[in-house]
Amino acid sequence: MTEVPLASRVVYNLSKFLAANPLLLGVFRLKTYGMEHVPKDTPIILVANHASNFDTPVLTNAVDRPVAYMAKEELFTAWSSSILRTYGAFPVKRGTGDRGAIRSSLEALAQGWAVGIFLEGTRTEDGRVHNPRLGAALIAAKAKVPVVPIAIWGTGEILGKGKVFPKPAPITVRIGKPLAPPESTDKEILQKHTEEYAQIINQLYDLGR
Repeated sequence: MTEVPLASRVVYNLSKFLAANPLLLGVFRLKTYGMEHVPKDTPIILVANHASNFDTPVLTNAVDRPVAYMAKEELFTAWSSSILRTYGAFPVKRGTGDRGAIRSSLEALAQGWAVGIFLEGTRTEDGRVHNPRLGAALIAAKAKVPVVPIAIWGTGEILGKGKVFPKPAPITVRIGKPLAPPESTDKEILQKHTEEYAQIINQLYDLGR
């Protein structure tokens, strides 16, 4: 199996041990449950709720492996593009069903990445999933990889939607068991799986701290 590029693995490890661990464990008292559900060396899709821009580093740190994310294309400027791509990010046009983002997700999975997808596609004020999108299920069906549902609790208190300045607050990540990919790309089947992801994430989220 193809591995995550060496440069990305080096950047991930440096970021985790020099910055993310001291910040998340020391300041935000991060607790993670269910790490045993995350395969360490096979491609997977991580689906999660989304309440804060803080969610990306929290999720990556919690699963203990490099994670590639869809990111809005406006972030990919002339100077930032190479940095973001080293971290595994790839651009997506929000709200357009961007085929390029799906293709990039499949390429990242083929390289051995875990691909992180926020199931609703945008932040929600209460942190729960209300209107899940079908993209994660579609990519899982095409790539034939498992999906791991994850709930991130507490980040909305740190830097939620509409907030400018972060503040300390405890964070908890709960990781569910891997789910088999949809058996086809039929819309009804994708919808059924997507609703299952949302239900599990919300149940995990409601467990709180």
